[in-house]
Amino acid sequence: SYFGDKSSCVENANALNLTSSSSVRGLNSTCIGKTPLSSGRFGCRSHIPLTGYSVTSSSAVSAHTVASVIVAVVEGRGLARGEVGMASIDLKNPEMILSQFADNTTYAKVITKLKILTPLEIIMSNTACDAGNTTKLFSLITEHFKNVTFTTVQRKYFNETKGLEYIEQLCASEFSTIFMEVQSKYYCLAAAAALLKYVEFIQNAVYAPKSLKVRFQGSEKTAMIDSSSAQNLELVINNRDSRNGHTLLGVLNYTKTPGGSRRLRSNILEPLVDAETINTRLDCVQELLQDEELFFGLQAVISKFLDTEQLLSVLVQIPKQDTVKTAESKITNLIYLKHTLELVEPLKAALRSCNTQLLKAYYNSLEDTRFGIILEKITTVINDDTRYTKGCLSMRTQKCYAVKPNINEFLDIARRTYTEIVDDIAGMITQLAEKYSLPMKTSFSSARGFFIQMNADCSTLPNGQLPSEFTKITKMKNTYSFTSADLIKMNERCQESLREIYHMTYLIVCKLLNEIYEHIHCLYKLSDIVSMLDMLLSFAHACTLSDYVRPEFTDTLAIKQGWHPILEKIAMEKPVSNNTYLTEGNNFVIITGPNMSGKSTYLKQIALCQIMAQIGSYVPAEYSSFRIAEQIFTRIGMDDDIETNASTFMKEMKEITYIIQNANDKSLIIIDELGRGTSAEEGIGICYAACEYLLNLKAFTLFATHFLELCHIDALYPNVENYHFEVQHVRSSAGNKEKIAYTYTLSKGYTEEKNYGLKAAEVSSLPSSIILDAKEITNHIAKQILHRQKSTPEMMEQRAAYQLAMRLVQTARNSRLDPDSLRVYLKGLKKKYEASCPTPGKNDEQH
Repeated sequence: SYFGDKSSCVENANALNLTSSSSVRGLNSTCIGKTPLSSGRFGCRSHIPLTGYSVTSSSAVSAHTVASVIVAVVEGRGLARGEVGMASIDLKNPEMILSQFADNTTYAKVITKLKILTPLEIIMSNTACDAGNTTKLFSLITEHFKNVTFTTVQRKYFNETKGLEYIEQLCASEFSTIFMEVQSKYYCLAAAAALLKYVEFIQNAVYAPKSLKVRFQGSEKTAMIDSSSAQNLELVINNRDSRNGHTLLGVLNYTKTPGGSRRLRSNILEPLVDAETINTRLDCVQELLQDEELFFGLQAVISKFLDTEQLLSVLVQIPKQDTVKTAESKITNLIYLKHTLELVEPLKAALRSCNTQLLKAYYNSLEDTRFGIILEKITTVINDDTRYTKGCLSMRTQKCYAVKPNINEFLDIARRTYTEIVDDIAGMITQLAEKYSLPMKTSFSSARGFFIQMNADCSTLPNGQLPSEFTKITKMKNTYSFTSADLIKMNERCQESLREIYHMTYLIVCKLLNEIYEHIHCLYKLSDIVSMLDMLLSFAHACTLSDYVRPEFTDTLAIKQGWHPILEKIAMEKPVSNNTYLTEGNNFVIITGPNMSGKSTYLKQIALCQIMAQIGSYVPAEYSSFRIAEQIFTRIGMDDDIETNASTFMKEMKEITYIIQNANDKSLIIIDELGRGTSAEEGIGICYAACEYLLNLKAFTLFATHFLELCHIDALYPNVENYHFEVQHVRSSAGNKEKIAYTYTLSKGYTEEKNYGLKAAEVSSLPSSIILDAKEITNHIAKQILHRQKSTPEMMEQRAAYQLAMRLVQTARNSRLDPDSLRVYLKGLKKKYEASCPTPGKNDEQH
């Protein structure tokens, strides 16, 4: 081993007793030894050891299509039930993330974290799914992740002592403070032990000592967005078409590297809650927008980086067997490493004139001398002109001639032999072209090796066919691809020569890696810098395509003329914009209006703007101020909610129960169309009760409803505001029918469109006598309800005093007005208060 003693890192993986999830369903299949594990539900699926990776595209859109994260989950037993430990590692990124937290009986935190990780495989203890004694956590995870492979291992491998030992052996020195954080967190350590043992087993490789980045991720540093809310808001996946880019990720994703795209996705699903960190990011975005040279200079350099995280992952793994494939992979990755390190100086040059705190810190980090030390050691062995190139033949050439001449005499001889064979192949094909007077040319693919290609019409060939000595003929339009027996033999000679070259090059590369390995951990820092810069450049790029504004952070949610970012991308024009205003004193907004008037779009818009602000992006508005939300909950009425049935009603109840159980004073809660799955009376009752519960919190809540009776709750609770979406009535050209024209404009007060169901009936073929009866009954019921809910003068006075007090508190906290302007504003508040108070002596109707 050139990275250290393999046997000292991890025990023999073949001793691991592993069972796929099929055993849970009574199949009792146990996989032992080097056979990759599979889930009985989905058939056998092989784990291929990570020996290299594709760099054909750095497109951010396709960065998440293939899952590569393995997660181990374990729960405490007895009195410790509900305490959950998690450990995850991405096979494309040598970073292990540990988490431990107390969860409630819904296991909302566990499900949310797993949804964000999008795991390839989940590992749990076999005791979690014992026949007849399956734990609730196991049942919930299997229910939510039906397309994920589940593997159970013996409980003894969830060993916290072994987990701490592994971390001490494998954690890079830069991240050694993790020991203090996790030494008493027994469940995440136990999960780490099982995870590392399992990864060694499936990868047929071990991590080199002191090579892993290990960090503890608490749930308090980021906002929680449950998986249902992420789906409702279409944060990363479009609900109608998963391949469609009409999502928040699609709106903001102009990243150039896979690492930047991954960081953006994880930030959208877990926004920050620290205003200082967010403002640091916003400062960077602002500088990028103001300095075009900095923006384009950085973007040009960043776009040249490959997947640094995945490169690191390959470099720090020690294969248990030396094969041609592992040899080729190590050579390839050394070339990628050289390519990456050569970009450090251009990146420093691009950052040299920056002004913001974070960009300066990144510039200083790139001053690390280890980058130069590694590159210098590489260039003593590797040719200066060896670099990453696109195209399999050109990359093969780079690998063959990577090592400088005169380092290994036998390698030089093997390379001359390879060159002669390639020249012979080209000469042979030229002779064949002359022999048959056909326009043949030499082509190459990684699957076929060298072969012959020709563009010709079938009619130009003798008898419409190629000569008989050619085999394996394929045709696409007018392009023929084929080979011959002699060419196949020469390809075999070429491959044999390549194997010799790769073997000798591999030995030299191994020696070189052994020399540079102690310095390689600076690449963790570089990977972090590149992905963050890529994301910030993406935010700035998105701003240049629309009139986004920098958000502020106060104790108020105030959005002036905000609009829906995804709708703008779909419509290719700016949607109708609206205002939003919530404070501690007016923290509950009820929104009414007819179907299709814009309620759901508006609610989603607010949540999306909140998320954009908390990840450090500008937002679609003329002005915006946000209160940091620790949790974002949404209950959005989907299209299928129109079919009111028992299953829909139960889904509603589960969602509102989850919100009530988990919401706190720092939550942003969005509820749309609650109670439509049952009778009107029950629906109103459930809505009213839910509102009264949420009104006891200081959470910001927006509640859209068709139940107009709910609007009168403002008589009892002065922190409730009513808003509605305006509509206009337009007569048809014939003049006998009236249509509703939607303005999508939000106005204060509740909707006057109280009978839009009746209006819909009027334009239908329903008999007029039935419509008249319906109107009469509706008016009678409405008068009875209005009489019961009429506000008293005392209520109106209390409400006016409450609103005045809240405005004064807000002004004291946040006002930036000069004394004269403040005096004018306070006089205005006084007039508004006096106008809102009932005048003694007037009758109730005037009140």
